[in-house]
Amino acid sequence: MNALTMPVADGWTIARRNTLKIRRSPDMLGAVVMLPIVLVLLFAYVFGSVIDVPGMSYREFLLPGIFVQAVITGAQITGYTLTLDLQKGIFDRFRSLPMAPSAVLIGQTISDLLMNFAGLVVMGAMGLLVGWRVHTSPYEALLGFGLLLLFAYAFSWVTAAVALALRTPESFNNVATMVSFPLVFISNAFLDSSELPTPLRVFAEWNPVSAFTQAARELFGNTGSATRTSDAWPVEHAVPASLLWIAVILIVFVPLATRLYRKAVSG
Repeated sequence: MNALTMPVADGWTIARRNTLKIRRSPDMLGAVVMLPIVLVLLFAYVFGSVIDVPGMSYREFLLPGIFVQAVITGAQITGYTLTLDLQKGIFDRFRSLPMAPSAVLIGQTISDLLMNFAGLVVMGAMGLLVGWRVHTSPYEALLGFGLLLLFAYAFSWVTAAVALALRTPESFNNVATMVSFPLVFISNAFLDSSELPTPLRVFAEWNPVSAFTQAARELFGNTGSATRTSDAWPVEHAVPASLLWIAVILIVFVPLATRLYRKAVSG
């Protein structure tokens, strides 16, 4: 087995281990199944009763933003799980095995991608029940879900790097919450970002969450007069901007997380 295929093969072995562990953890399964249901019902019926979106149903405007929020939340499982494994000394056992250092991270991010996939399936089904509809072709809809899963996978590497730098579940949860809340709520995920004050509007326009939300809306056909009120390049070209964000995140955080992992297990 050469240096290229070994990390992938070892990573798949770790992914299978993590998937089996998830099946035996009711709390994680509950987060995957119940959180999407709660998010859809809460935002659709609470926000949907007070917010009006010109030219379309608020629930159709909302669901792509909820999808993006869900994959960000789901990707944080990667970081949290890594900090738990660090505390339990599981990485010390892996270090004694003949496996590539990046295999643990590859396996963790792949298994969490499967959890995100399950979450999106549940959330999509709930969205259909509350009135969300896809108005594009099946091909474009699949591209929309594929883009969301790519973002989830890329963001998992961000949370892995943060977790390996902090090394404790408590610190990771605090930092993840402080970072994810502004990213999600200062964006176009839940409302028309053009109505925000100028500093917040500029942040929202260049926020990657806004690009992914707008891209999902376009690919699902959930667009109206309130979904493209900005001339900012990431909003006007949401799909290319989203792919660019994915490439940048992976280029930066895959080697960074791998280096931090090596430092964590050798320390």
